[in-house]
Amino acid sequence: MSRSRLVPGVEVVAVPGRGLALRTAEGEFLEVRTRDADEGALLSLLSGAGAHGEAGTGAGEAPAPADEELRHLVRAFEDAGYLADEPPPPRWPAARRDIRLLGAPALTRPLAAHLTALGAAPRTTPAAPPATSAATAPQLRDLLDGDPAAVVWCLDGPVPDGLWDAADRLPGHGVAWLRCHREGWQAYVEPLAAAPGDVTSAHLRARRLAATPAHRELAAYWSGPRTSGTPVPLTVPAAALLAALLADDLARWATGAPDPAGLPARRRLRRVDLRTLTVTEHPVLPVPDVAPMPGKTG
Repeated sequence: MSRSRLVPGVEVVAVPGRGLALRTAEGEFLEVRTRDADEGALLSLLSGAGAHGEAGTGAGEAPAPADEELRHLVRAFEDAGYLADEPPPPRWPAARRDIRLLGAPALTRPLAAHLTALGAAPRTTPAAPPATSAATAPQLRDLLDGDPAAVVWCLDGPVPDGLWDAADRLPGHGVAWLRCHREGWQAYVEPLAAAPGDVTSAHLRARRLAATPAHRELAAYWSGPRTSGTPVPLTVPAAALLAALLADDLARWATGAPDPAGLPARRRLRRVDLRTLTVTEHPVLPVPDVAPMPGKTG
């Protein structure tokens, strides 16, 4: 039997006086009815113990249980998706290793460390005066310089009008586009855009304006100027969390790893409360092009 080990996140526990229970990856408990099967033998099989050196099995392959009831239980675990082979962890493909990072060093530094550990090759744009408008932002040709596989832009503040307009065109040139920004105590990790038709920053601004009755106030807040007191600090734990979320999205895009739960990364806005480090997810869709108004006839 090639599948014998429990998948990651699934565990079996012996409950005093009640037999075995399975804890799912979602944290739910299910009763395991073993009937006359040997519980110790079942636990040994599910842990992968005894998978080596058994007669009639290959290396890394668990021996088939001799007891018919035991075989039935193991097959039930496999049919329910709780058993699996152990594939090697996906490696970051060479064609997607070059990741260009722009923006606040407080965010790009931990992000670069995460990406390097995962197998990517991040390169951070040299320090320069921060872009504050579309006029001072890198143009599309600048963003495409060096043929990056992805561009990530991190802002420790709101997004000025038009700043990301050029970057929104990156997916049309085969370059993945990921970004985050902060508005006071709230930070936003926007959906990764990897192909034409994915959610851009302009789509997200339009969706947020449409979703709030305070759309005039929000638009004015983005445009500035803004008056504030003591600046909101971006703490080391908060920056590390934002960097980890970005790195995970990039790793799943690069390796093709699935999203185990929740919304897909390309249709998900994440809002991070920087006071509590609480993350909430919100679905977001692209904004379709508006058809031109038909011409009026006299």
